[in-house]
Amino acid sequence: MTAPAVFQFENTDHPPSAASSFTNTSFINSEDALSDCRLCPRNCHVNRLRGERGFCGEAGVIRAARAALYYTEEPVISGTRGSGTVFFSGCNLGCIYCQNRLISRPGRSQAICPSSAGTVDKSPLEYSSSEVSAEVSAGGTRQAALPLLTEITPERMAQIFLNLQEQGAHNINLVTPEHFVPLLIPALTRAKADGLIIPVVYNTGSYERVEAVKALEGLIDVWLPDLKYVSSALSARHTGAGDYFQYASAAIAEMVRQCPEPLFSDGSHSIDCPDDADDPVMVRGVLVRHLALPGCAEDSRAVLRYLHETYGDRIFISIMNQYTPMPQVLKLDAGLCRRLSDEEYDTLVDYAIDLGITNGFIQESGTVSPSYIPVFDGTGIVQVTCNISR
Repeated sequence: MTAPAVFQFENTDHPPSAASSFTNTSFINSEDALSDCRLCPRNCHVNRLRGERGFCGEAGVIRAARAALYYTEEPVISGTRGSGTVFFSGCNLGCIYCQNRLISRPGRSQAICPSSAGTVDKSPLEYSSSEVSAEVSAGGTRQAALPLLTEITPERMAQIFLNLQEQGAHNINLVTPEHFVPLLIPALTRAKADGLIIPVVYNTGSYERVEAVKALEGLIDVWLPDLKYVSSALSARHTGAGDYFQYASAAIAEMVRQCPEPLFSDGSHSIDCPDDADDPVMVRGVLVRHLALPGCAEDSRAVLRYLHETYGDRIFISIMNQYTPMPQVLKLDAGLCRRLSDEEYDTLVDYAIDLGITNGFIQESGTVSPSYIPVFDGTGIVQVTCNISR
């Protein structure tokens, strides 16, 4: 998901691809890909075209909750005019600490704006409206109790991208789009044919099949993946995916293959003073995010060590301190019921510097707050019509 925060500093062998049994063409053909869904490592084998829902909770139509300018990403993403961010519904991960749980784990009771009648939400990750309300109350956010999720055709999605470009966005930022890849390919193709010229950012949790990443080649300019864990024990406990690193590392390797060198809007391949408001934005490249979790310092070091030893200065790394304990973790993992301490974060940053990481971003203090969570009210998504009687 996105990183709502303030960032401030800058200054070889690829892992084997995860095994798969199908080809890129199955991703391009949405009917093939969604009728027996194996888009991600969950291998749910549900027919999403018939309304069946697997782990991600989504059927065979794009759903999103917000499309608007967003100013609190890394400075090379948000720039001065904002990132044109589209928040999609559903997720193929099950992070117990998710800040965007209202849309990543959509429930049966939630408000839906369907494109056609008869839509029924049967997410396997559902929770009740009373749980949502309690979560919002405890978190103190501005969020409405039930977000508005709107069904969107690829044609309408293309128009949303163009609208964000008209608003001055530096880029189109696709947040958690993995489970909609076969539908986003025609949307992006249409938008580019109709005049979309700003970069497209793919903002992902990285639990991806390499084939899905390959299918997007030529459509994505900036890859913005997470690398959450190396430890299979942590990824199983916190995210419900013990094989997370196997797939995420292979997906990131493919992203770097497609974009092997960063490129910025001024034509340079590096940035001198990233905290300067005049800095260029990234127009091509890979920026990997890692959210430091309380009590998980050893694994965070393993993540940074792996990224630096594997890719060096070919990528940028964003080390995030914004972990915010959400109400749902109280009954799921006592170790996550506190914020990351300043000492934990500073020690991790020192470790990154000692490793030799220079293409990096760190966050200032004060980024831990539910108030950074966007309002998922359909902004930029819902088409408003007015009937005027005379």
